[in-house]
Amino acid sequence: MARLTRLLTLVRTAEPEDRNQAEVLDAALRAFLDFGIKRTSMVEVARRCKLSLATLYRRFAGKSDLIQAVGLWQARLFVEQADTALQRQIDRDAPAADQIVELFIAFLNGLRENKLLDRLLQTEPEIVLPYLTVQGAPVIELGRDYLAEFISRLQAEGKLPAYDPLPVAEMVARMSLSLALTRQTVIPLGDDALARRFARDHVAPSFRATP
Repeated sequence: MARLTRLLTLVRTAEPEDRNQAEVLDAALRAFLDFGIKRTSMVEVARRCKLSLATLYRRFAGKSDLIQAVGLWQARLFVEQADTALQRQIDRDAPAADQIVELFIAFLNGLRENKLLDRLLQTEPEIVLPYLTVQGAPVIELGRDYLAEFISRLQAEGKLPAYDPLPVAEMVARMSLSLALTRQTVIPLGDDALARRFARDHVAPSFRATP
């Protein structure tokens, strides 16, 4: 778990250092959405955030560093969204099944509603797909670690039985990513109420949660 914990910690701490860096990341994200990653230049990002090109290069050694920073920032926002959904359940001391359902919905919506991911899948799949498929180990590991942490907490609270959380966590992480990448499905994911019913009937039991 050590490597995974480091990765999750890295994402959770991937906050812009200051307001200027936040503006750079926002400018880069907007440029990626408008032009795609390949067509976005450092000159365009500098223009959008009203910095000189030299100043931008002092913050980011190159475009690849900027892309990585935007990716970590987006991952942090995704994790925060999941944390927020879970915290609402924790605050009301919800049973395990309810927490699993809401986390599944948060994972699914966070992936399917990410504008940058959607844009890249539609216009530059050759850039993003390798990092979500054959080279997708870091993405799977991040989801697996988050879910393993979630399962371990529920086990410590006596809401789930004792078992190795990693296999279940990886299975759910892989399933969530697959559902996000391949939108055509008979699973009713377009309706939150039906998606919650699906999660309660088919996802929660895989965690050995009682109804």
